[in-house]
Amino acid sequence: MELIGKVIIITGAASGLGLQTVEKCLSLGASVVGLDSNADQLSLLEAKNNFEGYLVDVTQADAMEQLAQSVGKEFGSIDAVINCAGVAPAQRMVGRQGPMNLSDFERVISINLVGTFNVMRAFSAQMMQQDGDNSEGQRGVIINTASVAAFEGQVGQVAYSASKGGVVAMTLPLARELAPWGIRVMTIAPGVMQTAMVEMMPDRVQESLTAQAVYPKRLGKSSEFAQLVVHIINNTFLNGEVIRLDGAVRLSA
Repeated sequence: MELIGKVIIITGAASGLGLQTVEKCLSLGASVVGLDSNADQLSLLEAKNNFEGYLVDVTQADAMEQLAQSVGKEFGSIDAVINCAGVAPAQRMVGRQGPMNLSDFERVISINLVGTFNVMRAFSAQMMQQDGDNSEGQRGVIINTASVAAFEGQVGQVAYSASKGGVVAMTLPLARELAPWGIRVMTIAPGVMQTAMVEMMPDRVQESLTAQAVYPKRLGKSSEFAQLVVHIINNTFLNGEVIRLDGAVRLSA
């Protein structure tokens, strides 16, 4: 499962699933380019060998295109792009104070769905220009992060579920579109993972989510997400699919 010599782009690199994936890829010998919008958290990674951090908003079109071109020139090739940047606010469409502000809905869609697409379009354009690295002409893989909420969204998750459902829906058409260039597209749909976002939830909510797990009877670990990312990078027959990483959980309403 070595990643020696591979160049891997990771968004949301400074926390949660992205941070764990950064550390896993570095430990296996990859060079990692980490993108995040949190300058303080990103700076904590700067001392790591073979890591370059960039402060960037995934929703900014011009900035992402320029960054992709710069990274392509510096490293010569890009082997994998891992989209982990995202937000998960809980809000009902109509609450006690009235309808949800449309801007709140748009923000979640902008970061989780449009941001994911923005990163893919910018970096896939660079990957298309690379030489294939094996007899099958593979030029790389894009791995996106969705959620089981794309399939079983709960009350208060309308914006989040819509955004992650969009990520799921992009998987197959983009795998087909990029196939002539030897670029694979995969999506991971995690269940409830032990991340900072979940730890901010009330204890009763965390206990309820844990109780819905089938086996193992616990929340998922960020390290398990990172392990699956590495497997997808190495298993070149995985393409155009959404993998649930959820301990067989099926969330109730």
